[in-house]
Amino acid sequence: MGSQEPVHYKVAEAARLAGVSASTLRLWETQGLVVPGRSETGHRQYSADDVARLKRIAWYRTERGLNPAAIREALEAEEPANDAPSAEGEAHQGVGRKLRSLRHAAGKTLDQVAGDIGIATSVLSTFERTSQGVTFRVLHDLADYYGTTVSKLSGEEEQQNRSVVRAGEWKFWPETSPGVTIQVLADGRNMMDCHRFVLAPGASSDGAYKHEGEEFVHVLSGRIEMVLDGHEFHDLGPGDSLYFESCRRHAWRNRHDGETVLIWINTPPTF
Repeated sequence: MGSQEPVHYKVAEAARLAGVSASTLRLWETQGLVVPGRSETGHRQYSADDVARLKRIAWYRTERGLNPAAIREALEAEEPANDAPSAEGEAHQGVGRKLRSLRHAAGKTLDQVAGDIGIATSVLSTFERTSQGVTFRVLHDLADYYGTTVSKLSGEEEQQNRSVVRAGEWKFWPETSPGVTIQVLADGRNMMDCHRFVLAPGASSDGAYKHEGEEFVHVLSGRIEMVLDGHEFHDLGPGDSLYFESCRRHAWRNRHDGETVLIWINTPPTF
C-alpha cells in the first residue's frame, strides 16, 4: 500500500482543535506565530504539526500570559535541535534554518532582525521555518546582515566540483524567492559564481541591492529590465549582455509575458 496523504485542516477545523476562534488564528498568522500552507486555490491548510503548534501558542497565551514576541521566543526554545547541522552536512539544513542559526549566534530576536532589515516579523518567522516567501533583495539583505553571501547559504561552495556540467544536470539553489529558479553551472568554490536564472512572468528582485565585485548578464530568451543606481535603465532581449560593477545598486524585472532565461556570472562570488 502507498503512503497516506498528510491530513490538512481548514481554518475552522484547526481553530476548533486549538480551542480558539478562526479570527484568532488569522491574527496569529499576521504575528508570525504560525503560517499555514495554502491549497492550489489559495485557501489556508493547517497540518497536524501546525495544530500542535496552535495548541502550544494557546497555552502560552492563556496559562503564561505571554505576548506574541515572547511566545515566538518560547516556541523557538522548544526546538533547539532544528539549529544543529544534520549528519549530511549544513547544506541540507535549508536557507531559513541557517539564517535562524546565525540570528541565534548573534543574540538577536526575530523582531530586532525584522526591524533592522525592514520587513514584517511574520515574514522573517515564516522564512526561518520554511525557507520560503522572501524576495531576492530581502534574501541578499539578510545574508549581508550576517556577513555572509547567498551563495554560501545555498550550499554552493559545499558542492563537489565537476569540471563538466552537462545540460540538464545542474544543481539548484533552494527556491526561496517566488518565480526565481537558479541553476548552478559551475560547482564548488570558484572565483566566479556561474548561474542560469529562469524567471517566471513578473518575477523581480523587488528592489535594488549591491555588493562587492563585478557581474555579467547574458539573455538567452525572454526580456529583462535592469536598473542601475535607480536611474540607468537597460531593456535587454535575447542575445543582449550587460557588464557592470556590483557596487552599483541594481534591480531587475522580467519584462516578458513568458519565462526569461539568463546566464548570470558574479566575480568574486560575493552575492
